[in-house]
Amino acid sequence: MTDDTHLAFAHLSERARAMAGQDPLDRISLRDYECAADIGAFQSERGKEQRLRFNILVEVQSKAATDADDVDRILSYDTLLEAINTTLAAERLNLLETLATRVATRILAHPPAVRCFVRIEKLDRGPFALGVEIVRSAPQMRGLQPLADKMPHPLVVYLSNDAVTRPDLGVLLDRLEDSGIPVVICVGPADTVPPQAGAPIPQRRIALLAIEQNAWVLAARDNRCVVVDSRTELDWAMKHAQISVWAPLKLVLGTVDGPGPGVTSGEGLAAWFASRFKAERLVLLGGQAPEDVPVRTEAWPSGALPQI
Repeated sequence: MTDDTHLAFAHLSERARAMAGQDPLDRISLRDYECAADIGAFQSERGKEQRLRFNILVEVQSKAATDADDVDRILSYDTLLEAINTTLAAERLNLLETLATRVATRILAHPPAVRCFVRIEKLDRGPFALGVEIVRSAPQMRGLQPLADKMPHPLVVYLSNDAVTRPDLGVLLDRLEDSGIPVVICVGPADTVPPQAGAPIPQRRIALLAIEQNAWVLAARDNRCVVVDSRTELDWAMKHAQISVWAPLKLVLGTVDGPGPGVTSGEGLAAWFASRFKAERLVLLGGQAPEDVPVRTEAWPSGALPQI
């Protein structure tokens, strides 16, 4: 009984260790995250926010290896925060039990997650904490559909080299930022002759690296332009309305149904990205518009300001 009582009030990691089998799983955790929400079944709780404290521990079947320092192969910490904030934003709830279950459902919808411990406490009901704690496993959540996460449809903007170096780049970024749509900027290689490898596979990698170099040139001109190369970073950036500059090497070479080996131009890769991420539309400032793009495309002179 003493051990059970201790585990009931110990940190979730102790409970996870006590429940682990002979082959313990990796764990990620979020400790003591506080936010305010309108929640509660009592009439006196309605219409006012109260502080909540979250502790979450997730056991994961990790795909990470000691030699693979790759954010796309693990469950991101942002997934835990997003599960909380998205659930709270979706609707007003009466019960902490419902909130905890929906948070766990969202987390366990991600393939690496195997088991999820969620503890939520109300901090404003007295000089104490009132809370609930649940444990859910991935098989338990099958058949339970989490509330749909609406992945935003980005505005994909291709900038030619003339557009990258335009003196009013800040004004252009202001216009894109004011659109209220997540913006992903794509560029092509700089106007220099890249090294010649003499073989197609290395040459394709060189072409993609040349584009990435130009992405960093653009990022150096305005700190709102953040270079991203992983799916995890792109998802986070789009959900947080960040202006991203896409570095294509990792995603192009690591995607099974990626663009064909002949697609190495900035415009062609921008068109593939727009299709892949279901962009609202593709805007080209300069450059040659690709053919048969299944996304609404607008072509503008490199010096024009698009009517977003």
